[in-house]
Amino acid sequence: MDAQGALDEARIPWRFRRPYRPRRSVDGWRAATIAVFWAGLAATLAPWWWNTPDGFLAGGAASLTAVGRITGLVAGYVLLVQVLLMSRVGWLERWLGARDLLHWHRDLGMFVVATVVAHAGFIVAGYAWFEHTSPANEVARLLTVDKYAYMTGAFVATGLLVALAVLAVPRIKRRLRYEVWHLLHLSAYAVLVLAVGHQFAVGQEMSVAGFSRYSSLLLWIFVVAAVVWGRIAAPLRLNLRHRFRVRAVVDEGPDMISIYIGGDRLRGLEVRAGQFFRWRFLDAENWWQAHPFSMSAAPNNDWLRLTVKVVGDHTAGLRRLKPGTRVYIEGPSGDFTADRRRQARALLVAGGSGIGPVRALLEELPPRTVVLYRARSADELVFRQELEQLAEARDARIWYVTGGRNDPGPKRAFSPAGLLELVPDLVRRDVYLCGSAALVDASVIALRRAGVPPRQIHLDPFEF
Repeated sequence: MDAQGALDEARIPWRFRRPYRPRRSVDGWRAATIAVFWAGLAATLAPWWWNTPDGFLAGGAASLTAVGRITGLVAGYVLLVQVLLMSRVGWLERWLGARDLLHWHRDLGMFVVATVVAHAGFIVAGYAWFEHTSPANEVARLLTVDKYAYMTGAFVATGLLVALAVLAVPRIKRRLRYEVWHLLHLSAYAVLVLAVGHQFAVGQEMSVAGFSRYSSLLLWIFVVAAVVWGRIAAPLRLNLRHRFRVRAVVDEGPDMISIYIGGDRLRGLEVRAGQFFRWRFLDAENWWQAHPFSMSAAPNNDWLRLTVKVVGDHTAGLRRLKPGTRVYIEGPSGDFTADRRRQARALLVAGGSGIGPVRALLEELPPRTVVLYRARSADELVFRQELEQLAEARDARIWYVTGGRNDPGPKRAFSPAGLLELVPDLVRRDVYLCGSAALVDASVIALRRAGVPPRQIHLDPFEF
């Protein structure tokens, strides 16, 4: 199929599916997961408490090393949890939701860095006090004495964690290309390996046979199995089954392209509108990098479609993809889906390339959905014909909001009063937001001031 054929096929009436019913709230799963987290942390610390009668009250060097051991146990446990959160196993995302996984991973990452630094500091200070030497001399001793050989790995792991924390600072992260950041982030696995060697070699609780050692081994095995399944085995199985290939690349508008992906047995692909894959195009130019893009049409039996805004070298290179290019994908991921809604009706708000997942969602949401589509000019409105055909077929309404950020029309439309004028029953709708960070932030503020409960606001996870 050539590019024009793909475009024509996309414009024909689609086979509508029944709207997804609202799924059971994830609040119960979230509460259960939090309870399991704290129970696991308590089980990690309990053996130290049993084996250290004096606890923190011994005074002097013993108190410092006690604090160091506690922070070390906490850091090791939370690091494992953090890796599990990003293992990409489907059941975990279904329990918690993609946004919560990202938030927890980010917040726990900073906590891990703080506890690891505290662990190193208190241990060095305690040993230095006991040896009647300076902290600098104690560090040198720990790095050179044979019986502390695993300490070198521990110091390297600490340095890597601090470096990752610095690179995660928004001002620094924005200066890095996505591929560079992703590659550097993989060093977290080196931290994991160095940490486990350190804990099981010289850790007071884990270096000897007992509850701590064996329970920690089981937890490590579980997390490693989750990572192997979520990041390697499941994607490999998916791609061997469906054998994805590029069918066509179609220009949609200024700096916007759509890529149509074909494959075997797409009817059996478990994916919902609003979700995203990580796409790796296996040609000479793009094989070494994978990027996350949402689908811009609900899945069907013939093809998948992603729509990309050309903003850099990688996305510019996607224009040159040839039909037949093999595609390796990971996913699906994300909970920006119709079955997360709590109300009978919905409002979709899109800006720029955010129209992709919003356009896909419109196929699976109930009738009388309202779409608010923000663009700087009418020329930048993509999928306009498809949206209007869908709106007619689904009894939906579309509002186009064009103009500069400070123009009266857009400012009014994204105010609490303006939103209520366009959507009088706003507080009785779920709201799905996808667009630039500025658009999402302004919309959330306006929606909250208009009385929409937070649980009815759904955000695309790539805005965080």
